[in-house]
Amino acid sequence: MNVTMITEILASGAAFAIPLLLAAAGESISERAGVLNLSMEGIMLCGAFTSVFASATTGSAVLGVLAGIAAGLLFGVMNAVLSVRCRADQIVIGVAANALALGLTTFGARILLADGKGNNVPAFDDVRIPVLSDLPVVGPALFGQTMLGYLCLLVVAGLAIVFSGRTMLGIRFDAVGEDAVSAGWTGVSVNRIRVFGVLIAAGCGGLAGAQLALSEVRSFSENMTAGMGYLAVVAVIAGRWKVTGIVIAALFFGVARALQFALPAVGVDIPYALLVMLPYLIAIVAVAGFVGGRKAPSCLTVPYVGRV
Repeated sequence: MNVTMITEILASGAAFAIPLLLAAAGESISERAGVLNLSMEGIMLCGAFTSVFASATTGSAVLGVLAGIAAGLLFGVMNAVLSVRCRADQIVIGVAANALALGLTTFGARILLADGKGNNVPAFDDVRIPVLSDLPVVGPALFGQTMLGYLCLLVVAGLAIVFSGRTMLGIRFDAVGEDAVSAGWTGVSVNRIRVFGVLIAAGCGGLAGAQLALSEVRSFSENMTAGMGYLAVVAVIAGRWKVTGIVIAALFFGVARALQFALPAVGVDIPYALLVMLPYLIAIVAVAGFVGGRKAPSCLTVPYVGRV
């Protein structure tokens, strides 16, 4: 495997990692508030479909992105009402939402994106930063993204700063996730914090879906996320709910997915089914390896029945 091939693998891995990282960043905030947003897969899928449909209909990729975020937020509102207000089982909600999203987007694609309407839609072109994009190996991966890709990275950085353990907002989220009852008695609005966290995760998921569809694939196909939403949840667990760990996990899974296409190109004879399974096998190993050391928020998936 030569330097050119390694460069291409890293560039492809970074392209897959950006939407995964964004979704994982939003998911981590929701989980820190005590809500497991297992519907991230469905949110990303709806974001991808809606962004492509809006982009193809209006001729504007920017409006497509806004539509993708709106679709994610719509799912987030549903999730917040059921999991926070109605205190329904968060895992059941997530599985049901993912099934609903798959059905809706499959039906919508066959009706609204028929005859190739979902292909060659207005999308974002790569923006190569002079000099930096020409750096050996890492240049194209770090400095050859689209404007939407750079925006996604800025959103991740902004979330990491605003919701860090050093800000008042970050401290409140951690307090609600660790001991919701005590946080409620100190005057913190637990339900509002949790709803806010779910909506942030949903917005990030919708934007991640738009990034995948309009920056990388530039089209929509049925079930195009192919488990990326679940990988985002795994990245949060493998990263131990810390920014650095989540970034490393997202990059790791992104490169693992890129290897699906790179290994056959260099003549490595591995069954295709095994290559498709590779990111998820690595995810299982990663989570298993961190089980002993990880510490999930104490109130994760635990309904709050105290003060509003």
